[in-house]
Amino acid sequence: MRVVVVGASGNTGTSLLRALADDASVDSVLGVARRRPEAEFPKTEWAQADIETSDLEPLFLGADVVVHLAWLIQPSHDLTRLWSVNVEGSTRLFQAVGRAGVPALVYASSVGAYSRGPKHEAVDESWPTDGISTSFYSRHKVEVERRLDRFEQERPGVRVVRLRPGLIFKREAASGVRRLFAGPFLVNPLLRPRLIPVVPKIPGLRFQAVHSHDVGQAYRLAATSDVRGAFNVAAEPVLDPREVGKVLGARPVPVPAGLARRFTAVTWRLHLQPTPPGWLDLALGVPVMDITRAREELGWRPEWSAGDALRDLLEGMSKGEGMETPPLAPGAGGPARVEEIQTGVGETEKL
Repeated sequence: MRVVVVGASGNTGTSLLRALADDASVDSVLGVARRRPEAEFPKTEWAQADIETSDLEPLFLGADVVVHLAWLIQPSHDLTRLWSVNVEGSTRLFQAVGRAGVPALVYASSVGAYSRGPKHEAVDESWPTDGISTSFYSRHKVEVERRLDRFEQERPGVRVVRLRPGLIFKREAASGVRRLFAGPFLVNPLLRPRLIPVVPKIPGLRFQAVHSHDVGQAYRLAATSDVRGAFNVAAEPVLDPREVGKVLGARPVPVPAGLARRFTAVTWRLHLQPTPPGWLDLALGVPVMDITRAREELGWRPEWSAGDALRDLLEGMSKGEGMETPPLAPGAGGPARVEEIQTGVGETEKL
């Protein structure tokens, strides 16, 4: 089996390459990335391409499955750029899959595609995917799901799978996650659990997480198994301020949701951190997912708890850990993170 992984150098992509290396049914892997990584994986060769502009069809010829993971989170102040890559780029990729005659396509959707839903009762994959309107990430995921629906109608012979994971954590992605969501002013050593005395207790904040290595296995199974449709992917327990406090040894302190949103909005507009308030709206709005289908049809079982995945990420962030790929490299922000500051926090996709 030949597998092409587009967006292979990021958090999920590197975990998938790791999983495919150990799969005897996989003969070769083509990792596609905008910037060629130095990291090497067994069975994997690299190709440099951009889903927005490159001719993707030659890369897909002869593949048994294409896994689409490529996605931009930044520049969060340039929604036109994000739409062009995330939505139009995904559409170009789907079309190239069809033209190349690839028999299977696996797409990285997200819990963020779901409409508002319950926080204390898990929903399955039939829950509406109309998203959270104030989150650009959610709007883009929804639109790509609609375009993937049309692709399935036009190409009924292609086996299409879409995974909808919760938040994805691992220590090797720590530097990349810090750059994307926290920015250059976060002091890494302060993230050691014993140095975090409190966590915000925001009403309605309950979210799901999963370790990146476990997500890699879910994508491997989706790529190599005869399954179709959507699969929720998350680990137990559901994380709320009480659970996060237990992981960190910290005390939950009540914070009104409105205050948290205003603080996030102001600091984002001032370029003090790169995350717009729509991400908080997303966390407060999306439902808790039922992962029964992934267990029963994919045979997927997470090895990491959600709490251990969060702890792994924070330990990596406290030490500034990463991997030798451009999205995850620990030194990509330059000395003292000066390049992150000079290029504008939340303004560039370069780092």
